[in-house]
Amino acid sequence: MEWHITDAESLAIIDSEIGDHVFSPAEYEIVRRVIYATADFEYKSLIRFSERALQAGAAALAARTTIVVDVPMVQVSINYEIQSTFANPVYCSIDTLTRPQKEKTRAAWGIETLAKRYPEGLFVIGQAQTALSTLVDLIEAEEIRPALVIATPAGFINTDSDKERLRDSLIPNITIDSRKGGALVATAIVEGLVDLAWQAYGKAR
Repeated sequence: MEWHITDAESLAIIDSEIGDHVFSPAEYEIVRRVIYATADFEYKSLIRFSERALQAGAAALAARTTIVVDVPMVQVSINYEIQSTFANPVYCSIDTLTRPQKEKTRAAWGIETLAKRYPEGLFVIGQAQTALSTLVDLIEAEEIRPALVIATPAGFINTDSDKERLRDSLIPNITIDSRKGGALVATAIVEGLVDLAWQAYGKAR
């Protein structure tokens, strides 16, 4: 992300208001990005990182692992950052051609199709709860083993249970422990992760 002086000033305010915290430096970079994007300090206590989630995600980005997202808003928002650094392929579930089906949403069928095509991909579910449910089903069935899953869909039905199922898996993950979330939060997490990965791996490329 290209920073302006106003961005730095805003981040300084965030640092001042957050004060002491228990996050690692890398985790804190993600947290402050989300707060900066949403102006919501509650995310300080809502973001959950599994063990080695950021390390796994950074390594996947550096290896040009395929990124699968659920909605166009996430794809469009992260595309510039991705193509300016590691140039990973980015595919969107809703734009994926699938046979018309009634049992699942378009996002869910698209995620299933792409997950089976890229079983070790980096998955970003920012908005579509049905896509997250489908992805977790595939993980539990051991049909796929993603490098990282970022799951931030907002919602009232099954959202927390699907996130809990994801956390119980052995798959590296970053989630929001709340009804809150959305594509904006997912985008902030990805952009922060890309910057961290570029600092770690980009200079050697």
